[in-house]
Amino acid sequence: MRFMSEDLWSPIRTERRAKAAPLAVRVRPRTLDEIVGQRHCLGDGALLRRLIEQDALQSMIVAGPPGTGKTTLAEVIAQRTGASVDRAHGATTGVKELREKIEAAARRLGESARRTLLFVDEIHRLARNQQDALLEGVEAGHVVLFGATTENPTFAVAPALLSRSTVFRFQPVDEEGVRAAIRRAIAHPDGTGVAGLSIDDDACAHLARACDGDVRRALSALETAANAVRAQQQPRIDLSLACAALDGKIAVFDRGGDEHYDLASALIKSMRGSDPDAAVYWLARMLVGGEDLNFICRRLAIFASEDVGNADPRALQVAMAAWQAVERVGMPEAQLVLSQCVTFLAVAPKSNAAACAIWEAMDDARESRTLPVPFEIVDQTKRRLVRTGDDGAPLAEGAGRYEYPHDRADGVGTQDYLGVARTYYRPTDRGLEKAISEHLERVRAMRREARGGDRGGSR
Repeated sequence: MRFMSEDLWSPIRTERRAKAAPLAVRVRPRTLDEIVGQRHCLGDGALLRRLIEQDALQSMIVAGPPGTGKTTLAEVIAQRTGASVDRAHGATTGVKELREKIEAAARRLGESARRTLLFVDEIHRLARNQQDALLEGVEAGHVVLFGATTENPTFAVAPALLSRSTVFRFQPVDEEGVRAAIRRAIAHPDGTGVAGLSIDDDACAHLARACDGDVRRALSALETAANAVRAQQQPRIDLSLACAALDGKIAVFDRGGDEHYDLASALIKSMRGSDPDAAVYWLARMLVGGEDLNFICRRLAIFASEDVGNADPRALQVAMAAWQAVERVGMPEAQLVLSQCVTFLAVAPKSNAAACAIWEAMDDARESRTLPVPFEIVDQTKRRLVRTGDDGAPLAEGAGRYEYPHDRADGVGTQDYLGVARTYYRPTDRGLEKAISEHLERVRAMRREARGGDRGGSR
């Protein structure tokens, strides 16, 4: 009797749960054409769309920011594929359960020749041993994997699993796509449930802009605003209500995730490209996201030496002064110090000659034959002890004597300080390095003349 009662009330419970679901779930697209955005993957003729339409799916990893349609696509595929569909979640599914799902899929395949599509949401949260358990089913062909992730799959998914899957990358939905999703939700029979609801164009535009490409967030704000005007005779969402429902963007930032490294890379590359406007924007993104100020300062100090170098030696002074000031004043005033530093570094003349010099020298020090220190510049104590040449004969008068550059009128040392012909530091003609290059060429010419000409060139 208990079983009959549960069976009798089951449709009612299902209906009630569906009505209680968030708006984004109730109006979720049911077809590929209803999905907004991702035309590069789902447009006519795109590879992923063709695989879905021909029911020829292979294991795949779909990566992209939240609210861009990854779960929606899985649901669309589940409705139209001839395969059985099973689900798992990276945060809650253990190794035992994964293996049970794979075993069930293997039995189904053997008994009815029916494939199983295994949808794993947040696959990046699976530990390596869990991913290895999943790999067994994928490798054997028992399941077709659909893994969804907000992280970079190159780092978040095991290489063996990644190599057996096709990776598709979803992008934040553009404003036009989000506006279309909002209008569709208002007109949808399972939408807001507010009869006669309307939304002003500027209000819709605000939601589309402020959600930052996250359709789910825009629809959540729409649902909040709709509930606020539910009792009105002519319910209408204006700009002020839309702003209250979605008051500014939430910075998408994870100090240990992709966004951390992507923003740092964007900041460095913008400064290196001498674009202060782009650089200060990426700095702002990092600050709004709560990036560690010491991390930013450390990157600026490194940049000052690596990318500006001797083209403007003040760059390192500015970076170190900014670091000290940031530590003393803290936020929010630190944003002013950092903006000054970033814009200075961006417009400064660029040279990586000093960085290239140490990189090449480090390579030689590690991999090439070790060079002995020329006798003339070894420690003074050693020069006093060694008074004969390699053959035991007394050294000629003046041989092995260190020449003190300050005793020369020009202050330039003309001795051989390395023992072989090598050129590591090659100044550019930008900023102060132009003068350095001219001076260094004169010095090197004097040194070659003192040695009686070049000894085989340099590299």
